[in-house]
Amino acid sequence: MPMNPTSQNSQTKIVNMVFTLLLIAGLAFLINLTNTNSSLIADDTSTKNERLTTEIEDGKQIVKLTAKVGYSPTKSIAKANTPSILRVTTMGTFDCSTSLTIPSLRVLRNLPPTGTTDIEIPPQEAGSILRGTCSMGMYNFSIKFI
Repeated sequence: MPMNPTSQNSQTKIVNMVFTLLLIAGLAFLINLTNTNSSLIADDTSTKNERLTTEIEDGKQIVKLTAKVGYSPTKSIAKANTPSILRVTTMGTFDCSTSLTIPSLRVLRNLPPTGTTDIEIPPQEAGSILRGTCSMGMYNFSIKFI
């Protein structure tokens, strides 16, 4: 028995509605997953995701950071009381992570889409945490000095 056009139209609307709801649920899941990972940054006592990313160059400690759809690593560990350089690398970066801010150092830097930018960090006390973010506050990073 053939379906009438009204019945087909109703079924198409239902299928489209179910597809839209699944799409929204998937996006909500991804956003929640991202927020869960970002919340690790705020936990100063957690060592999860912390990586020692420093090397010495010309008597200064180099802390490496990559900026593209956020910052990586999100947590770094560096040696306290040592002059440092934050070396930020971009590779085809066209999101808000190219606008880097470090409020405690009064740094606001627009990074090139591709390249390396060095930011001087004066010696920091042991136990201090230097925090940075993109201009929109969506992406964060921190450096713990030990």
